[in-house]
Amino acid sequence: MKNSKNLRYGFTTGSVAAFAAKAAACDLLLGFIPKDISVMTPKQIHYSPSYKNPQRGVVEVQKFAGDDPDVTDGMTIRAIVRVEPSSSVIVVIDGGKGVGRVTKPGLDQPVGNAAINHVPRQMITENVLEVCKAADFTGKINVIIEADGGEEIAKKTFNPRLGIVGGISILGTTGIVEPMSDAALVDTIRVEIHQRSVLGEKKLLMAFGNYGQEFLLQDYGIDLDTAVMCSNFIKDALTIAEEEGFIEILLVGHLGKIVKVAGGFSNTHSKYGDCRMELLTSALLKSRADCTIDDARRLSQMNTTEEAADFLADKGYLSDVMSVIMSEIHDTISRWIPDVEVHLMVYTVNQRLIGKD
Repeated sequence: MKNSKNLRYGFTTGSVAAFAAKAAACDLLLGFIPKDISVMTPKQIHYSPSYKNPQRGVVEVQKFAGDDPDVTDGMTIRAIVRVEPSSSVIVVIDGGKGVGRVTKPGLDQPVGNAAINHVPRQMITENVLEVCKAADFTGKINVIIEADGGEEIAKKTFNPRLGIVGGISILGTTGIVEPMSDAALVDTIRVEIHQRSVLGEKKLLMAFGNYGQEFLLQDYGIDLDTAVMCSNFIKDALTIAEEEGFIEILLVGHLGKIVKVAGGFSNTHSKYGDCRMELLTSALLKSRADCTIDDARRLSQMNTTEEAADFLADKGYLSDVMSVIMSEIHDTISRWIPDVEVHLMVYTVNQRLIGKD
């Protein structure tokens, strides 16, 4: 439910690929595709979409992501099944056009493999073997998975950052796409941090997003393209970094996001609350005994942290306020990950760097 509306679940690219592979195998080995054909997802939900069968051993399915803002929604996933002689049944799975290939270690698949994760591979294998058994077939089954437009769509995903080139990944652990799933976003962050750990890195650059990227690159040589983007999931990202063995983190954030950490917020999305002006006003009152009630009231009523930082700078309060805010951020983070050394850089677009340790 969201805003009193029922949201629809969808199906992962892994489920789509498994169904297409099963249907293509039926077409090639049985000579027909059963009307009641379906695959069972790991979530124990049957998946039986409409499909196209443009030629023998080829099946195309359009992915349906439900009400999740999934960039692969509506994509055509294609399975091409071919057979070769063999003394036993062997299923070989590879990616074709539009499916990425792994070029860096630390991911679900080894370097060189198509970016088809292990659960989709298992689903494809089990369903194709089921058809082989029904057809009394013994031989080698080659399954090629393609994704129309995958090269372009992959640019909107984390794949380029993860070293997956040439297309999208075929993903899914449950077979189901949960609408507006926070868990999926955290899983993506986990994959990126794990990959850096596998590469032997012990120090991590982390940022909330690309906001202010040009300023950080020009003024301090910090390229946020090299950072792990934690989005709103700051506590999750920091905890994962600790679990992966990182000993030092540089956390870079715009004041509008990172100030919420001073208030103990583990997720900085506005739906969990907005305490930005309260925290800044509290820090002002704590740090400056000469602050007037009128200044505190004006600060508390401002709409943006950019406006607030400009006001504090004009009044000569900004440095003292940020000293309090930085201390409170450190207090929060030290409760989450006490054994990791975390450094901070806080900025606004107008005032530039306003806090660092």
